[in-house]
Amino acid sequence: MTHDPLSSTPPPLPTGAARDPGDAWVEGPNGQRYWGRFGAAGLLAWHPEAGILLQHRAVWSHHGGTWGLPGGARKQHESAHDAALREAYEEAGVPADDVTPLFESELDLGFWSYTTVAVKVERLFAPIVADAESVALRWVPIDEVDALPLHPGFSNSWPALKARLVTG
Repeated sequence: MTHDPLSSTPPPLPTGAARDPGDAWVEGPNGQRYWGRFGAAGLLAWHPEAGILLQHRAVWSHHGGTWGLPGGARKQHESAHDAALREAYEEAGVPADDVTPLFESELDLGFWSYTTVAVKVERLFAPIVADAESVALRWVPIDEVDALPLHPGFSNSWPALKARLVTG
């Protein structure tokens, strides 16, 4: 059964043993919620000619309707690098064999963390919307990323990430 990414209702989560224990909300001291019991990670996939691979988030998702990086909750004992590659493959078909690691940038709130894993895409590929979390995926030139309605977390981190990409 497929789920309409334009719906405001999230798809059902797996139950029982099929559900990963990392797929849960974490609540901060101010009541703000963050997805991923063991933190989260996203993949900043950069291709020198095409730009950055961005995901238009489904309406039902956290900060739905915004653009951000493919990514999601880390599994218990999973590295940020492995989680970012896994999530980007699951959500966008990013081929892990065709990327070269560049750097990692971590936002650590003490009770929750998000790691951006930046990679260079060696061979341009056509991303595929592979699950209900995406409305669309597209390559966006670096200088046009700011023109999109960005996920607030990505918007806050983008200037520093962009600077690291540009300066190499």
